[in-house]
Amino acid sequence: MSKFSSYLMMAAGFQLFAISVFQEYFYQQGTELNLVKAEQLVIQQEEEPKEPKKADFAPEPNETIGILKIPKLDYELPIIEGTDEEMLAKGVGHFKSTAFPGEGEQILLSGHRDTVFRRFNELKNNDIFIVELPYGTFKYKMADAKIVDADDRTVIRKMGEEVLVLSTCYPFTFIGDAPDRYVIYAYPMP
Repeated sequence: MSKFSSYLMMAAGFQLFAISVFQEYFYQQGTELNLVKAEQLVIQQEEEPKEPKKADFAPEPNETIGILKIPKLDYELPIIEGTDEEMLAKGVGHFKSTAFPGEGEQILLSGHRDTVFRRFNELKNNDIFIVELPYGTFKYKMADAKIVDADDRTVIRKMGEEVLVLSTCYPFTFIGDAPDRYVIYAYPMP
C-alpha cells in the first residue's frame, strides 16, 4: 500500500506541475498577443496626422486599450478594459468605473501578483509608470504604497485629482487567494 501511495503522490505532483506550466504558457501567449495589439494602437495613432481625441475614446470590455510601461522592471504590459478574470489573464486590467489618464481623477489598474505584477515588491517611491493610450502618453511617479484588506472597497473612489492606482494581491508569495491587496499611488509628472 505504501508503494501505491508513493506513486499516487508522484502522479498528483506531476499533474500539478503540468497544470502550472500550462497556465504560465497560456498567460504568456495571451499577454504577448495583447501587447502586440496595444503597440499597434499606439503606433497607428503616432502615424496618423489627425489630432487624437480623448472624447472619442470609449473602449468596450475585454478590449486592448493601451500599454503600461514600468521602466525600473523593464516591463511593457498590455492594458485591457475590465478586471474580470478573463481580462486579467491577458494583461493589466483597467477598472471600468474609474477615469482614464488626462481626466483628472482616479485611474485604477489591477493585475495578478504571479503574472504581470510579479516583481512589484521591487518598486519604491519615485519609480516611474508610463501609460500609453491611442490619445496620448502619460507619466506618473510613485508616491506611496499601502497594504489593505482584500475586501477593502474604499480603494476605489473619487479622489479629486488625477492619481494612477495600481493594485495586486498580497503577500506576493502567498499560495491561493491572498488575504490582502498591495496598492500603489502614483501622481502625474509635469
